[in-house]
Amino acid sequence: MQEAAFFDLDKTIIAKSAVLAFGRPLYREGLLSRRTILRGMYSQVVFMLVGADEDRMERLRESMLSLIKGWNRDHVASIVRETLDEIITPIVFQEALDLFTLHQQEGRPVVIVSSSPEEVVGPLAEYLGADDFIATRSEIDAEGCYTGELDFYAYGPHKADAIREYASARGIDLEASYSYSDSITDVPMLEVVGHPVVVNADRELAKYANERGWEQLSFSRPVRLRDRVPVPSGQSAIALGALAAAGTGAAVWWWLRRRALAQL
Repeated sequence: MQEAAFFDLDKTIIAKSAVLAFGRPLYREGLLSRRTILRGMYSQVVFMLVGADEDRMERLRESMLSLIKGWNRDHVASIVRETLDEIITPIVFQEALDLFTLHQQEGRPVVIVSSSPEEVVGPLAEYLGADDFIATRSEIDAEGCYTGELDFYAYGPHKADAIREYASARGIDLEASYSYSDSITDVPMLEVVGHPVVVNADRELAKYANERGWEQLSFSRPVRLRDRVPVPSGQSAIALGALAAAGTGAAVWWWLRRRALAQL
């Protein structure tokens, strides 16, 4: 039987929430307000400082569904595809891509498993060189717009269920396979394989991993994807602007983190 490697996305492959990372281009297209962007920045700070437990993830899910109701799915997908290089280049971990290469060289397909919507995860998986993906699917109406409901939520135990179904359909030996994640909410995804690996673990997952003797890794090095994945030359100007924006964002994050820690 074949083996596989399953990777969580947020804080495992990329340094922040994929959905929140695309806030700027969605704002430029008129889908998000400035107030929503600022609220998203606050959510990202909380996510980076203390991790995402089940209650926070549920609140984020509900607010995101309410926010996107009425958006056109094809429009969102086109925005994601057109801005992938701008958004992802500053925040993807080199260590994750190195593991992609290692697993693929050893014959294991790499599958991204994320609670983010498939319109974001699909293009990201292709761009990052993954072989497949499992993601949240939103309900779509007859006009191709989001209804505010879900067909499938790729979160917690649902991730593990989806991995089992995926493996069964493709003849994958889960006991010989690998799984990578940062969050305590992904314990079911980690336990469904024989080789669970913890990456940039939140406090609860680090404790859980220590008790079970799981391997733990720390990813911190961003990589310029254009050095690994060819992109059209016309993207260069966009990428330079994105790097400048990333620097500004990092300064804001540092200030907010310092303020939050001072209040602890």
